[in-house]
Amino acid sequence: MRLAYVTSSLPHGQGEAFILPEVLELVRQGHEVWVVPMYPRGGLVHGEALQLRDRAVVQPLVSREVALGALREFLRSPARALRALALLLTRNPRHLIKNLAVYPKGLWLGGLVSRLGVEHIHAHWAATTASMAMVASEVSGIPFSLTAHRWDVVENNLLRRKAERARFFRCISEKTLAMALERGVPREKTLVLHLGVYLPEGKPANRLEGEVFTLLCPAAFVPIKGHSYLIEAMRLLPERVHLWLAGEGELRPKLEEQVRALGLEKRVRFLGALPHERLLDLYRTGQVDAVVLASVDLGDGLNEGIPVALMEAMAFGYPVVATATGGIPELLRDGAGLLVPDKSPEALAEAILRLIQNKALREGVSRKGYLRVQQEFAVDKVVDSLLNLWLGGGCARP
Repeated sequence: MRLAYVTSSLPHGQGEAFILPEVLELVRQGHEVWVVPMYPRGGLVHGEALQLRDRAVVQPLVSREVALGALREFLRSPARALRALALLLTRNPRHLIKNLAVYPKGLWLGGLVSRLGVEHIHAHWAATTASMAMVASEVSGIPFSLTAHRWDVVENNLLRRKAERARFFRCISEKTLAMALERGVPREKTLVLHLGVYLPEGKPANRLEGEVFTLLCPAAFVPIKGHSYLIEAMRLLPERVHLWLAGEGELRPKLEEQVRALGLEKRVRFLGALPHERLLDLYRTGQVDAVVLASVDLGDGLNEGIPVALMEAMAFGYPVVATATGGIPELLRDGAGLLVPDKSPEALAEAILRLIQNKALREGVSRKGYLRVQQEFAVDKVVDSLLNLWLGGGCARP
């Protein structure tokens, strides 16, 4: 099958690594996938992204080629181009400006997918990437679908209209689905299909009893990740517990100051933004003992989806501790991880201490977490479901 994946920036930049397993599995199964970033920024950070270099059609949001391609499509079919423009109109000024900004590239994309013989367009994010895909679908006649995550549903940029035009509206979690339905997305167009991860062939090396117990928190330094509560929890834990923070973001200076103020410089290590394969190497080589996310609910629907960071750790057989926010309970139910209330350093410390002191608990949580990912989040199963939907097994386009 020939597919076009519309992303925000992938294969460029640090973000969207969670989309890579899905795209690479499609390629592994013999499908032709073209990746088209809406607004490419940054270099090819992740090693896996290099595998997509020859399958990525990269143009800035505004360029001479995009402008000429948009003009060609408009002249080829003015009526379709105007219908596509009408689809982007909204009374929300901010959304209108964003939609109009991607309109030319949507026209350009329509011409591109037609020339490439693409059979289906799929957009990750229900925001302006989906706006761009909707325009391309309208002018080319090629069906499209989309994957909704979290903040893009909260934004609610023409969600209902996009769902009505799309083959299907995929939600990555039950929480995402609930938010989409609250915002008027038709139930018959929606389904929950999780993001997937690869199941590694090997298991990490066992750590020797008595060594430093190393926690890993792989998360960007942004408010929703709740790092400050995790750092505060470190103050309550034994000296032999160390914390590695893998990520970058706006809050790093503030978090570094917090570490200094609490005298935790020797126990809390900032790793920076790791390439995806380097992060997985930490698991393969047994360099950490458990993975922790201290995510918080910011209100107004701003909370976690189902973090791939947790899925990957579970796939390698690591125990995880996380807060009961957003879609996390959906992943860690039935003992697949330890759940604690958000914004509570004491609860985080208590759960981590239980893992450290109870080997049977560690092994049980690890085993249940691995089985959870194997049964519902293995990327080959996710891709099989997507192919069935794209080939007509799901909701039909109107």
